[in-house]
Amino acid sequence: MNIKYKIPALLLLTFLLSYCNSSAQKKDDYTAKIDSLAEHTTSPIFNGAVLISKNGKTLYSKAKGFANFETKKPLTINSQFEIMSNSKQVAAVLLLLEVEKGKVDLQSPIKKYLPELTQSWADSVTVHQLLNHTHGIVDLQKPLAFKPGTQFSYGNLSFSLTGKIVEFTTKKSYAEVANALFRKLKMNNTFCYAKDKTQNLTTGYFNSNGKFEAVKTTQITPQSLGADGVVSTVNDLSVWNNNLHKGKILKPETYQLMLKYNILAQHNFFGKADEGYGYGIKIIEKEAVKYIGHTGLGDGFSSVNLYFPESGVSLIILENQMNESRDLFYISEFKIKNILLKSDLVHQKIKGNGKE
Repeated sequence: MNIKYKIPALLLLTFLLSYCNSSAQKKDDYTAKIDSLAEHTTSPIFNGAVLISKNGKTLYSKAKGFANFETKKPLTINSQFEIMSNSKQVAAVLLLLEVEKGKVDLQSPIKKYLPELTQSWADSVTVHQLLNHTHGIVDLQKPLAFKPGTQFSYGNLSFSLTGKIVEFTTKKSYAEVANALFRKLKMNNTFCYAKDKTQNLTTGYFNSNGKFEAVKTTQITPQSLGADGVVSTVNDLSVWNNNLHKGKILKPETYQLMLKYNILAQHNFFGKADEGYGYGIKIIEKEAVKYIGHTGLGDGFSSVNLYFPESGVSLIILENQMNESRDLFYISEFKIKNILLKSDLVHQKIKGNGKE
């Protein structure tokens, strides 16, 4: 080779290596930003665990803070949290598995599966309306707030009833059915809350202007397990996402029923726009990239579980604190979500068989 071509070639190689390194740094920039937020945010502090995975493979994980502020026991990536309303997604899946077996018809009135209900509206509210919060039930002893199917009104009661339908058709306790699925999926640190199984559970805290008060009682009851009763970890919820959204739990047509929506609802975590609500899951189509997921709040815990279908990315954030101010609910989770929405990661589409 002529010597005069060697120097430009070396310069080209140097440029390419520099460009690749620069691109890699840009791609990984979200990790540094999340690290900084978790470590340095003070109003309020972040106290929890974060995990980002792609096609089930962990790309980023971090645990920061205390599982118990009194003993100063540190959080780990395997710390267990009450996931509160993210439990609704589990209940929806368990019921849809009964649909697949032909034991439940989504368009049938709930009276068919809950014969103990004596209210007249039990013959008009459908299973479908329980799952997407369009049922109008405000109290078992009161009239409906609106005609079923005409409005969205979020609450726990409908998913407590969903859990009872699962019990009716399986002839087993809800906890038994749910825990069996968790074992099948090898979600070894996930279970339905029980008073005798809290030894590894983090303590939930109410955060009032930076003062942390331990929550001594729980809103979870044996009857409410379908609405708020699951205890899990960020790792196990990544396993859940990879199985649910990759067709390993439900048949494709059943899974699509879960995501099909005919009602819109607004939630501040997901922005100011009304977005679709399926069965225990929100379908977000008006942000930078489409994603699906849910939030959970209560007992001194906050949870967020999001999945980005086009890239196969999951974002899971669990905190054992909830803030006194509604304006600060999910504040760190909201910022972390927006960091991810601006990253290249969630904009990279899955190729072919799901591998990059």
